[in-house]
Amino acid sequence: MTVKRRPGRRPGSADTRGEILAAARTVFAEKGFDKATVRGIARQAQVDPALVHHYFDTKEGMFAEAMQLPINPDEVVPAILEGPREEVGERLVRLLLRLTAENEARQPVIALLRSAMTNEQALAMVREFITNALLYRVADGLGVPHLRIEAAFSQMVGLILARYVLQLEPLASADDEDLVALIAPTIQRYFTA
Repeated sequence: MTVKRRPGRRPGSADTRGEILAAARTVFAEKGFDKATVRGIARQAQVDPALVHHYFDTKEGMFAEAMQLPINPDEVVPAILEGPREEVGERLVRLLLRLTAENEARQPVIALLRSAMTNEQALAMVREFITNALLYRVADGLGVPHLRIEAAFSQMVGLILARYVLQLEPLASADDEDLVALIAPTIQRYFTA
């Protein structure tokens, strides 16, 4: 005799979304961003894949939330690509400064960067996410080589590290508008040269 499962909420915890996020963290840590699948995350959380899609539109969005990142590529990429091309550098620098302005939003980013510098698995996961979910989508949207977006990104990561990890002065306490005026033209060069 086969016992049919009743439709409706599954037994156990009512925090299905939280369980999916916990499963996502585990799967992303074990397999990296590229090899993790929604089906694999659903299996780990013991839910139907449709339920994962119910809570999260994309794997990128789920990764950003699971890793507690202050960015969701599905929101950030269109914001970067919208507007005049000659202002992409300024939009990128302003976005970076806005995303890292608050300590609570900045800490997961810095923790992820530090982990990537000391742990090969974390490095692979961060690299896959940043390149495939964010950088290459922007580069392809702008029609620029991937090397150029990676070079621009390296400058922006350097800014984060110098400002918030090394806390170099006067960079650490510089006004955002001064930094935009100083750095945006350099970032823009990668997209126009």
